[in-house]
Amino acid sequence: MEHNTTFPIKHSELATLRDEATSYLKGVQWDQGMKAKNRDKNGKDESILLYLSKATGNSTSTVTSVSKSVLGLKKRLLPDSVAIPLHLNEALFGLQEGITLGIWLKDSYSDASGLSNLSERKSSLDNSQRREFDSKQHTATAFMLFGIACRVLFELKPKASDDLSVLKNKFAGIPELSFMSPLKGISCLLYYYDKYLNHPEIITKDKDVIDFTVVYFEAIISEIQLRLGSLEYTETITDRTYKLENSEFAVSGWENVFEGTAVSVEFNKIQFEQIVGNRDAKHFARRLTERLMSYDFATKKNPFQELGGFMPVFMGYGIPGTGKSMLIAAIATRLKEHCDNLDIPFLFHPMPDTLISTFQGGSAEKMVQWMKPLQDPSRLIFAPIDDAENNLQERTAQGVSAGVKEVIGVFLRYTEGAYAVNYGNSSIGLFTNLPEMLDKAVISRVQGRFKIDGARTIPDFVDQDYLWWRKLNETMPGFVNMKDPNDYKYLSEQGLAKNLGEILQQAEKPTEERVLDIYDEVEAKYKLNEHLFYAELYKNIQKAFPFFSSRDIRNIQSAVSLRLTDFDLPQDWFENPEEYFKKDYETKFGMLQELMKSNMKGLSFSDIRRQEVVRYLDNVATIADTDFKRKVDQRVNDMNIQLEARKQFEEEL
Repeated sequence: MEHNTTFPIKHSELATLRDEATSYLKGVQWDQGMKAKNRDKNGKDESILLYLSKATGNSTSTVTSVSKSVLGLKKRLLPDSVAIPLHLNEALFGLQEGITLGIWLKDSYSDASGLSNLSERKSSLDNSQRREFDSKQHTATAFMLFGIACRVLFELKPKASDDLSVLKNKFAGIPELSFMSPLKGISCLLYYYDKYLNHPEIITKDKDVIDFTVVYFEAIISEIQLRLGSLEYTETITDRTYKLENSEFAVSGWENVFEGTAVSVEFNKIQFEQIVGNRDAKHFARRLTERLMSYDFATKKNPFQELGGFMPVFMGYGIPGTGKSMLIAAIATRLKEHCDNLDIPFLFHPMPDTLISTFQGGSAEKMVQWMKPLQDPSRLIFAPIDDAENNLQERTAQGVSAGVKEVIGVFLRYTEGAYAVNYGNSSIGLFTNLPEMLDKAVISRVQGRFKIDGARTIPDFVDQDYLWWRKLNETMPGFVNMKDPNDYKYLSEQGLAKNLGEILQQAEKPTEERVLDIYDEVEAKYKLNEHLFYAELYKNIQKAFPFFSSRDIRNIQSAVSLRLTDFDLPQDWFENPEEYFKKDYETKFGMLQELMKSNMKGLSFSDIRRQEVVRYLDNVATIADTDFKRKVDQRVNDMNIQLEARKQFEEEL
């Protein structure tokens, strides 16, 4: 949803509400509802739910004091110290700031929605106005609780443990959450929070306080979002964004920005030199890491985006067993090493295998949750999609599930369109054995592509064997009783290419027959350094391959831009980050421009353009021809089966 207006939340206004927030932490009264008690008795986690259900009685309210519980925890966690444990103090501060902000949002909604006016005339309201008052009060309470949870999570989620599964297993849910009035809402919220804090199984060490608080308030947001359909008069919530001054914190309607947080997935550490062959793929991967590393956190921009050498979506393709998974791990390894050296946050965010849901809308929801972290400007993100044909298969193919169509729909919206935000800090990599099976619209989003073809030369095959038998030789010297090749040092050919020119020396003319025929026909009419040569070439290619579109031409332009920026970042920039990475955006941009100019010496723009066009069109034909050949092979196979079945049937008669 697009929010029309942004309203500032001023620190000076929050300061006037902090005393009220503190008073709630000192003491609130809550009489536990019968619904909660019944739910507790039937609960799966009897020990914790029964503990939560114990109240002083049906008629009297229970006084809850979070501040007293915090002091009690302090004595339990640090019995011999006067200091409050660090995480306990941070959790209490986050809760205080959350309540303060929630009150401000409630007051703001009351003024904007007319609830304040109704409240002033409460004694004289008729039945219709009374219903409107009650309804708006419920919405104001829900929005206040939502704001509290968002602010608490903003403060504490970055400090919480990466793995919260243990506490989530202990957590028995929220028995009830009241929207009846702001006072009842906050009392109910704090009552169950306090009950959990006092349970001996929940908080066993200081860090548990922050971890549990995050789990609790994530559950609060989930509960509120489940009940959004019952709320009325929400227009003055959904049409605006509230932003805290001098802060990244904002509340945009009911949007749960914390759905977009993610933690890095573990991966095997692999160096590029351990991958045999794949010179093109390794070179592309190295360039990708250098471009991502150039992202400027202060301006939230990447100078390579301006130079045209950055690709938010790329594709690596090749037959099975040529090193796609190893390449993914190598890119992640290189990025993680650089990020650790430069103290930059990094997220390795592969698409999960369990994305497709059997429930209608479930796949889209999971895909949105996976895509949202890619809009986080505070870290570098590498998001590979291995075996991409599984989740991004051609939608028009027979038998494609509704879940796949949902996933593709979300992918397209988030990679180009209203939702597509890319600061130059994240890149999605599609890796596939079957590029011809990918949806055409998905392929059109790909701005850079490379072949992952594995071992291709004699040194490649020698080195592939060497990586296997050297482990035996290291543990049992002399065990591998075979002669080494003359004049070849193992792995010496597996280094990285200096530039794409080394790899593309033979890409002067198309190798695909249909493309070559068209190319030769156009070359007979125009010279290669004429712009009309390419216009005529594209027009004729489109006749032969109807799916070839303007987007393909933009992708070719991106590939040419990548070649123009195909230069090494000097090694001393990595060894001394102050030389480049720590400089401001404009300085970095100027330094890259100088490198780009020096890189062009001896190179011709028209030569680079020709090579990239040839490469791209060959790729288009390969994918189209492979798809056609696969269909023909399948049809031939079906016919052979039918003929053999008929033959066997006739023999049995």
